[in-house]
Amino acid sequence: MIEVRWHGRGGQGAWTAANLLAMAAAIDGKHVQSFPAFGPERSGAPILAFTRISDKPIDLHSMVYDPDIVVVLDPTLLKNVKVTEGLKKGGLIVVNYEGSPDKLYQLLGIGRGEYRVVITPATKLALEILKRPITNTAMIGALLKAEKLVRFESIEKALYERFPKPIAERNVELIKKAYEEAREV
Repeated sequence: MIEVRWHGRGGQGAWTAANLLAMAAAIDGKHVQSFPAFGPERSGAPILAFTRISDKPIDLHSMVYDPDIVVVLDPTLLKNVKVTEGLKKGGLIVVNYEGSPDKLYQLLGIGRGEYRVVITPATKLALEILKRPITNTAMIGALLKAEKLVRFESIEKALYERFPKPIAERNVELIKKAYEEAREV
C-alpha cells in the first residue's frame, strides 16, 4: 500500500488532488481511500488530505501517520509545519517550490539524501495556465513524474469526470507542464 499525505491551505485544492489521485488509481483497478482532515474551516487555513492506493482491499480507517509520500501545495507551510513528520525513511517529498535547493533543505529541516525531494514551480504554472494560484493539479503532475502511481490516461479521465470540459482541459495542460518542469533536487 502507498500512503500519500497532502499539505495545503483551504482553497488550494489539496483534498481535490487527493481525490483525483484516488479516482485515477481506481480507474487503474486499484483499491483506494481519499479523505481530508480540516482544522478551522476557512480559506487559507492549513489542511491535510490523504490518499491510500493498494492492490489489495484497504482495511485501515485512520489518518495517514507514516506516509510514503508527502506533497506540499504551499511552500509557506514549510515555515510552520513539520511536513516530514512520520515520513518513512527514504520517502518522497514533492514541493511547490522555486528557490534554492539548499534553502529548501533548511526549511524542511532535513539533510540531503534522507529523502527524495522533487520540486516544481506550481504556483507560477497555475497562474500562467489557470490564471489562479490553485496548485493542486500541478502538484499531481510533479508527483507523477516522481512516482508512477497511476497512468496519465487515468488522471486525465478522472479530471474529465470531475470537471466541465474547459476546466478539465486547462488542468490537463497544467499537469503536463508541471510534470515537464518537476525535478529532483
